[in-house]
Amino acid sequence: MKDFYSMKIAGLDRDLPVCPINENLSIAAFVLFGDVEMTVAAATELIKIAPPHDILITAEAKGIPLVHEMARQNNEATYVVARKVAKLYMKEVFEVELQSITTENKQTLCIDTTEAELMRGKNVLIVDDVISTGESIRAVEKLVSKAGGNIVGKMAVLAEGDAKFRDDIIYLEYLPLLKPDGTPLE
Repeated sequence: MKDFYSMKIAGLDRDLPVCPINENLSIAAFVLFGDVEMTVAAATELIKIAPPHDILITAEAKGIPLVHEMARQNNEATYVVARKVAKLYMKEVFEVELQSITTENKQTLCIDTTEAELMRGKNVLIVDDVISTGESIRAVEKLVSKAGGNIVGKMAVLAEGDAKFRDDIIYLEYLPLLKPDGTPLE
């Protein structure tokens, strides 16, 4: 069994740890946390192909450094993070439920009226690190719609598995699903 799946992302070589999901399926874990070089490079490449927008949104947590760097490079003053749990400072929270491939239990994503105001009537670009099943993106789409924002695009660094066949997302590289031995399923 391979311990890593090697690939080039945003011009950088990376060895992604192979993680079993079940007895028939593994994934290669792409984690931006702590990888400043990758975060900067991926943000740079995504900005080049991003549709015009007024504000960015991502789901907590792995998309946060990416959306932050995209906003910084593009001179955007703010961005929105859909939180997993409502915080004490959040007022009039609305939330949606989702089930992610990398999380065992159902999750919620939420924003409040302050964040909704940032998106209301604005062109919103949804950003994530990896799109696989699309559950996180769908949940964020629901939040943006509830806030009155206009979704102008959905993008990620990687499209995993069948996400590569979607025509509604923009991504940099394809990440195959893996057999238990760490080799691509396709």
